[in-house]
Amino acid sequence: MTSCTRLIGIDPGLRFTGWGIIDVAGNRLSHVADGVIATDGNEPVPTRLCALYDALTALIQTHKPQEAAVEETYVNRNGASTLKLGYARGVALLAPALEGLAVAEYGAMAVKRAVVGTGAATKDQVEMMVRRLLPTATISRADASDALAVVICHAHLRASALRVAAGRASAERRAAGPDAPAARRVRSSSIKVTPDITG
Repeated sequence: MTSCTRLIGIDPGLRFTGWGIIDVAGNRLSHVADGVIATDGNEPVPTRLCALYDALTALIQTHKPQEAAVEETYVNRNGASTLKLGYARGVALLAPALEGLAVAEYGAMAVKRAVVGTGAATKDQVEMMVRRLLPTATISRADASDALAVVICHAHLRASALRVAAGRASAERRAAGPDAPAARRVRSSSIKVTPDITG
């Protein structure tokens, strides 16, 4: 029986942070939950960051994902907005890391390629494909769709990395031969996904 892994995707933002959670069993993706965390624009930035951290931590403790994927931010012409987005992204990376989750990061083009097949896809095309892959998703805002796209991207690239690692381990076992000491045949390693995010 194929084991199931739960993943959370996060699309960070100080005003709205999208999140989406899926279960992955082999090539099968199942929607668990999605939504948006909103912070009060009238509150000081530190207070809003605390609220974002608390909400993300509560989500992780409730749904118990095993891995997280966070979308990378982009730099726009408004330096102040970019800085605030960076603050939110820092919290989005910190919250799952402190809960013991492995955290992966993906750029927008990598996400579009993984979900739609082209880095030039529009947001509407991405959302359409997300809804097709996860028909039970609620998607109240585009932020939630973006978060689900990030976690779908992670599921696809993670699966590729696992297949490569399994093939490498099999080749090493064959090369070691049946008479090789177990210590030489078995090697523990961690998988780090580093996708091309430059487009």
